[in-house]
Amino acid sequence: MLKNRILTYFSLLIFGCFLATSTPVVAQSEVINNVRSAIKAGSSKELSKYLSEMVSLKIEGVQSNYSKTQAEYVLKDFFGKYRPSDFQYVHQGASEGGLKYAIGRYSYEGGSFRVVLRSKNLEGGYKVSSLDFTKE
Repeated sequence: MLKNRILTYFSLLIFGCFLATSTPVVAQSEVINNVRSAIKAGSSKELSKYLSEMVSLKIEGVQSNYSKTQAEYVLKDFFGKYRPSDFQYVHQGASEGGLKYAIGRYSYEGGSFRVVLRSKNLEGGYKVSSLDFTKE
């Protein structure tokens, strides 16, 4: 009896450690909402939490692929140059292949950008794979 109890506690301890170290699964709607908040706040650090390991960024017609860390610095420069006053989604949808997207308007003092973001289901959770900022 004591042996079974010890085995049960040990199993629960191992399972708890596994849960504590595993990457959280983030639902698509949660990612979209969190990305909106991060962009609206101009927080590249917060936004980078929802980027895939490699992300395509297109800013004012210049497109490049970046690692998540590089993208954070590029976005930090963008947010520094164009401080956000507002960001709202105007449309959201999905492709037949499971790609989720959202189109929004990023406003700053002096103008706005049309923003298109695409996210994919990677490792059981959605991550942003592409961001496109086009000046309006």
